[in-house]
Amino acid sequence: MHRRKITLPSWLPLDWFVLALIGTVGLAALLPASGRAATVADGATTVAVAFLFFLYGVRLSTREALDGMRHWRLHLTVLACTFLVFPVLGTAARGLVPYVLTHPLYTGLLFLCLVPSTVQSSIAFTSIARGNVPAAICAGSFSSLVGVVLTPLLAALLLGGRGGGFSADGMVRIALHLLVPFLAGQLLRRWVGGFAARHRKVLGYADRGSILLVVYAAFSEGMVRGIWHQVTPARLGALLAVEAVLLTVMLLLTSYGSRRLGFGREDRIAIVFAGSKKSLAAGLPMASVLFGAQASLAVLPLMLFHQMQLMVCAVLARRFARTAPEQAVPGQDAAGPGRGTAAGGTRAPARV
Repeated sequence: MHRRKITLPSWLPLDWFVLALIGTVGLAALLPASGRAATVADGATTVAVAFLFFLYGVRLSTREALDGMRHWRLHLTVLACTFLVFPVLGTAARGLVPYVLTHPLYTGLLFLCLVPSTVQSSIAFTSIARGNVPAAICAGSFSSLVGVVLTPLLAALLLGGRGGGFSADGMVRIALHLLVPFLAGQLLRRWVGGFAARHRKVLGYADRGSILLVVYAAFSEGMVRGIWHQVTPARLGALLAVEAVLLTVMLLLTSYGSRRLGFGREDRIAIVFAGSKKSLAAGLPMASVLFGAQASLAVLPLMLFHQMQLMVCAVLARRFARTAPEQAVPGQDAAGPGRGTAAGGTRAPARV
């Protein structure tokens, strides 16, 4: 008897990391760390966050990100979407409180709008859609580089007291936990970058494990403090609906906006995927430092948005790939070299 292999629909990408996050949340709900165990978990989380940002500094090639600035129009467009349009929309959502969203959920939604763009999935979807992959790499890298500094500053400006109280001591803590390890990784990249590249797979497990530890500590503290009693199924459904609208608006703005700005098809694809997405890997450790005891509710909108953007962008990437001109070559517009690039070339057919 032959067993039928179970396959997922093409529009539903299986993200094992998301499943691990869900399992970690379940573990925190059943066995939350408390007392001395919570103290140990908090200390381990501090070390894990510093380690994460050290790895980000080691992996991120500043030279490649800066070399990509020759496509300055494309990068400015992605940065404007990530750190200007998203925060404006998040601020506008303040009118949904308390009728649709609670204050803690709105704080998480606004924080979601402040984190940098993702790198890996933007590159993957741009490649599937036959877009400008080098531009997506540079845009994601530059967004991550800027976000290390800009996200905490925007959080201090827009979240105010809702972020757990931003003070001079808080900004020093952010600098010590996030910025200093990142800069250390950048400075040591020359010597340890090769080691990190050779052991990318092992270090990938290490940094994902660190993120899971951050999630466990945050949700454990939320369980101990009874924060989860504030989230009802109706509020959770409302949050999902709001995030669906947010993602739809950003996809439309990046698509039609990039066309109006005169970008070619491949560059428009890179802008759509890099400008509409948010990084779960960067946002979770940042939230643990910025929000402290309130981190569990603060990261919930980001975790939900992450899976939503994966499913929607998987559909879009395959759709773009089906409508791509046959003569198009990745990294080069169908109109020929020098046309439709980030330098500002345009092309009439094949719209995104």
